[in-house]
Formats: sequence, structure tokens, C-alpha cells
Amino acid sequence: MAPIGRRLASLLLTTLTVASLAACSNQTSEPAATSSTSGEAKTGGTLTYLEPQTWGSLYPPSGGFYPNGGLLNNLTDRLLYQNPDTLELEPWIATELPEVNDDATEYTFTLRDDVTFSDGTPLTAETVVKNIDLFGKGDTDRALPVSEAINNYEGGEVVDEHTVAFHFSAPSPGFAQAVSTINSGLVSDATLDLDSDGFGPGNAENFVASGPFVVEKEEIGTKISLKAREDYDWAPPSLQHQGRAYLDGIDYVVAGENSVRVGSLTAGQADIARQIEAPDEAVVTAAGLSIVSDPTNGVTNSLSIRFPSEKLSDIRVRQAIIAGIDREAIIEALFSDSYPLATSSLAKGAKGYRDQSANYVYDQAKANSLLDEAGWVAGSDGIRAKDGVKLSLAFNIALPQPRSADVLTIIQEQLREIGIEVTIISGDQAAQTAASADIDQVQIYHSMVARADYDVIKSQYYSANRNTLQNLSSATGEVTDPKLDELLLAVASSPEEADRAAASAAVQDYLSEQAYVLPLFEEPQVYGLATHVKGFSTESVARPSFYSTWLDR
Repeated sequence: MAPIGRRLASLLLTTLTVASLAACSNQTSEPAATSSTSGEAKTGGTLTYLEPQTWGSLYPPSGGFYPNGGLLNNLTDRLLYQNPDTLELEPWIATELPEVNDDATEYTFTLRDDVTFSDGTPLTAETVVKNIDLFGKGDTDRALPVSEAINNYEGGEVVDEHTVAFHFSAPSPGFAQAVSTINSGLVSDATLDLDSDGFGPGNAENFVASGPFVVEKEEIGTKISLKAREDYDWAPPSLQHQGRAYLDGIDYVVAGENSVRVGSLTAGQADIARQIEAPDEAVVTAAGLSIVSDPTNGVTNSLSIRFPSEKLSDIRVRQAIIAGIDREAIIEALFSDSYPLATSSLAKGAKGYRDQSANYVYDQAKANSLLDEAGWVAGSDGIRAKDGVKLSLAFNIALPQPRSADVLTIIQEQLREIGIEVTIISGDQAAQTAASADIDQVQIYHSMVARADYDVIKSQYYSANRNTLQNLSSATGEVTDPKLDELLLAVASSPEEADRAAASAAVQDYLSEQAYVLPLFEEPQVYGLATHVKGFSTESVARPSFYSTWLDR
């Protein structure tokens, strides 16, 4: 059975300028489920869902980590809904798309008057402002970071009982999309008062939001059970399904080993498993089950080549690394058709994508020539050295990304052929995170990030956001390449759609020209589904949505 892919929504996008958001408020459409919807939906049953990693935080701005986001997407509502097929914005808790001033520094939303949190308290204008104020400003005293999805935020205002306004110090054209993401999931006043630990493992049963499911029970590190809210009746109006979720509950079970997830699924002990690795797709389909592969619409699975490192400060060395890695061989060896070769730092479905494939051509002879020109000379062991220093580089393992260790092992072999020694950092997620924040420990950083908005490229590379290139030195506080930051800020601060597209293209050009990034492949989220799972879909960057899922058994 062939993978079921969401249609290439990017090719069908209707451009939507911020200034025209309010005018488009009556446009709605029904997103397609990515699994079969045949038959009459049945209410009841508990779905078992297998995750490769355990969740780390339910603080909404931390939802970018897929295990966190997979929970938040089913626990929280948002002001707006982003249709996963068209990527257009639609009303949800806001009754219509916002009114936006000409320079995108003020957004005004009208709220529904019938929404409650799972503890019975009403969702009020004051609570909505309190949510966005926390996400837009963060709270260092409670170790709660600013949401990377919200830029230039000044503060919120309660206009009246059902109207809120948000103000910005500079244009913030991505804000409307930002409040459709799980990073802006709405939670209760009591939950907003929690600190970082309060949002963490062991406290999930205290998490109160307004979404279709609530946390019923948590077994730290192994399982978390959700149950449906019987009184839920404020789904996005464009959805055909309204009222409570069909499922009675969902058991999220951590199953780190690929073989365990696939074995449990094919044996009928689980209903859905996330991150089915490419070699296992055939195992799943051979058992008569389905594969769902949906795009993540953001920064591609890539290597950030950290140019502030002394060994990588010479552009010829960075260009040699790019020319010395055979990406097509990696994909052929490790992946399936679900993983197309990347042609830019952004995926083809991402807003602002521009083809950069001419800059990413495998050419081992060119790589050797560049290293020779840069003065790196091969020693008796085949590893190049200069001024007594070996050309040895460390890579992290991106544990959330598919087959990262296998990818790096092949890269290790390929770069050795041109005289570069690669070491791969070992350890769990905490060890990887700590090492990756230190440019002396990790010089080439493997990662990706998903978000269906122009701002995603800023989230990945801006020095004050993820800073994956370590452009901002944690030791000195200095930015090595201010021009890169300037280009990235333009993406998030230009009020007009056309200007944002041009700014994003300029960033992609610059990343390619400076050899700062090597895109590997466009990363999907790949799920295996039992045949009795119906109506399963994913949100705009492929996190699971269980609201309309039902079991036909």
C-alpha cells in the first residue's frame, strides 16, 4: 500500500496579506483527514498511540518538540485555526479573523462567549490576554521562555468583555499565524501561574486547558492517558465534526525502539505509531496497515555549519564539507520516497521557499581542491591538519529526527574520504542538548524546525531564537555575522506578504552563498495506522489531531 501524502498544499496556496485578513473572515474549508473516513463515525473506545520519546513540557511555547506538541494539539484550543490542507487561517476561539492595522502593529480579535476550561472556569478576555502576555514576554523568574513564534510583542489589552487587542513595537506580520499554532495554546489562569517545573513531567494532571481532551492519568516517562471532555462544543466552525471527540480516550505510550513500535502495531497491540522509520514502512504495509506521511512545511532536515568556530571560519572549508557529502547516496541508503531530497534550507511546502539546489552539488574532487587551497594537508592517517591542528569536527545526534545517527555515520565515512575526521556526540536528549549549546563541543549541528509561516527560518537561525549556527556567542555575547541577523529580522518585520517572501528568499540565498547550511532532506512525520482507525488527520506541521478520529471495530 502506497503512503498517503497530504496534497502539495503549497502549490495551491492563496496568498493572504495581513492587511486583508479581516476581509477574508468568511472563507472556510474542510480539511481532509489523512486516513479513511468511510462509514458512519462511531463514538467510544480508547486509542493506543505509540511515541518514540517522552514529553518534556506542556508549556505551549515548548510545543515545537514533537512529543510535547502531540499532546498540546489535543489538549488546547487556539484563537485561530490553520487549515492543514490550504494553510489558510480560519476562525476558532476568535469568531472571525482579526482586524489588523496597516503596519501590522495592532491586532484585534472578537472572542466566542461559550468556551470553558476543563476546571469549569470560563475563557475570558482577561485570560486570553494573560496567555499571550506570558507567551509574548516570557517570565525569566519562572524559567518560562518567550515564544519564538511571537515577534516584537509589547502587550495585550482587554477592549471589552469579548474583545482583545495586541500591540507590537514593530510590524509583526506573523502574529495571526502564531496564534493558530500549538505554541499559543490557551490555558487556564491557574495553569498560567505555574513555573517551568509545574509544566513538566509529574504535573500533567494539573494542566488545565479548553481543548477536546484532558489529562486523566500520568505515569512519568512511560504513559499519559487523555479522556474526552463531554461538554466540548467549540471546534473550528469549518470542521464537519462538532461536539465532543469521538474517542473516549487516548493512551500515549512511550516506545523508544523502532522494532517495538512496529511490532506492537502489526500485532494489534497499538492503533497508531509515530515515526515509522523508512525500512519499516514496507513491514507495516505488508501487514495490511496504512502509512500516513505528511510534510512539516518548515526548515528542512539540515546541518548547520557553525562558522564562528575557528576551523569553520574559512568559507572554503564550509564549501568543501558541502561538496564532500553525497546526500542522494544517504537518502538512497536510508530512506524512502517519503523523504525527498532537500533543495533549500526551506521545504518546498514552506512559505517563501526558493530553490537553491545549484549550491548543493556533490563533487569530491572540488572538496579536496578547496581544502588544499585552504592549507589543510593530509597526514599519515589520512586526516588533514593545519598548523598542528587536525581537521576534526563534532556532530550532535538529533534524537527527535529520523535515523540521525545512521545519517551521521554515512557522513562520517564520506568526509573521511576527503580528510575530515568526524566525531559523533553520544548520550541521551539532555546530553545532546547540553553539548549542542557549546560550539567547542559541537561544530556541526543536525536539526530541523516546523512551522507553516515565513517566520520559521528566523526561528531556526536568528541569534536570539534557536541560534543553531551559534552566531551569538554565549561566552562573549557578540554576534559574529550581524548581516545574517539583519536579513532574518526583515522576514519577521515586513508587513506586506510580498516583502516577507522576498526577505525569506534573501535569507536562503545568503545561507547558500556563505555555505552556512547543508539541507539534507524534507522531513515528514510518518505514522503507521491500524485499518480500524478512521478520520485521523494532522495539523499544519503534521502533529497528530485526534478530535475527529474514531475506531471502526
